[in-house]
Amino acid sequence: MHAISQDTHGTPEVLTQVVLPRPTPAPGQVLVAVRAAGVNPTDWKHRAAGLFLNRLPLVLGWDVSGVVEAVGFGVTLFKPGDEVFGMLPYPHGVGSHAEYVTGPARAFARKPAGIDHVQAGALPLAALTAHQALVDTADVRPGQRVLIHAAAGGVGHLAVQIAKSRGAYVVGTASAPKHEFVRSLGADEVIDYRTTDFRDAVRNIDVVLDPLSGDTRTRSLDVLRPGGILVSILPGTDPDEPAKAAARGIRVETLLVEADHAGMNAIADLAATGSLRAHIEAALPLTDAAKAHTLGETGRTTGKIVLTVP
Repeated sequence: MHAISQDTHGTPEVLTQVVLPRPTPAPGQVLVAVRAAGVNPTDWKHRAAGLFLNRLPLVLGWDVSGVVEAVGFGVTLFKPGDEVFGMLPYPHGVGSHAEYVTGPARAFARKPAGIDHVQAGALPLAALTAHQALVDTADVRPGQRVLIHAAAGGVGHLAVQIAKSRGAYVVGTASAPKHEFVRSLGADEVIDYRTTDFRDAVRNIDVVLDPLSGDTRTRSLDVLRPGGILVSILPGTDPDEPAKAAARGIRVETLLVEADHAGMNAIADLAATGSLRAHIEAALPLTDAAKAHTLGETGRTTGKIVLTVP
């Protein structure tokens, strides 16, 4: 099979197309013929510096949508020919930027018939992150006020839709040119982070979802009500944060996304009803993986980038 691999860490140019043996599903696994695979910030961070994975050579990619080619011993959920999508176990189950990939059967869900593989391949990691933050961790409920930073980004634009599906009042931060897009997702208010300190624009927030960390995470404590929760997907940088949060009665959680069969089924249900849809910034062939990384690293994309496999 063809795959995109790297022998060293560095710029996107370290990504090269290679030929590897097609994997065989172990007990409890499925072999999936990849049709589309999302590209996420964690991909280019691992490519550049290793992050959680220092083994080389390395085939990146956690998002996958495709067709079950074979199943390992004991798998009952899927049969060859089933269309599935999911996230390989993060971080060690990496490898979807290839023509075939194996993963635990319960990392996948059936792809809704009404969405194509590009759409399905864009969803898993970012949508699971948002779902695990807002639903599993924060338990967002109807009428709650939710602030989502980087609301036009990969995680953020899906988080807006998930929060709205829970009946929340949603405030998003984004640059002015992206305000119309964020509102089209259902956001009730949008704040231009370039011209406005969000602390001057919102108060009494129940839940903050922060994909950025740094100063944004620190300042978010100021807008949460007592008893509110801040969920971040990156580590904090303020050593005084725990004391500040405790003094204000605020819960702070840092989330690392996990493979999640129930979560994928919930995402499939939302996608099937049209309540959750990924915005595709670009869909590029697998051979253009380096171009996809270069585009993603600009930090100016909206939604998701996807690699496609013929």
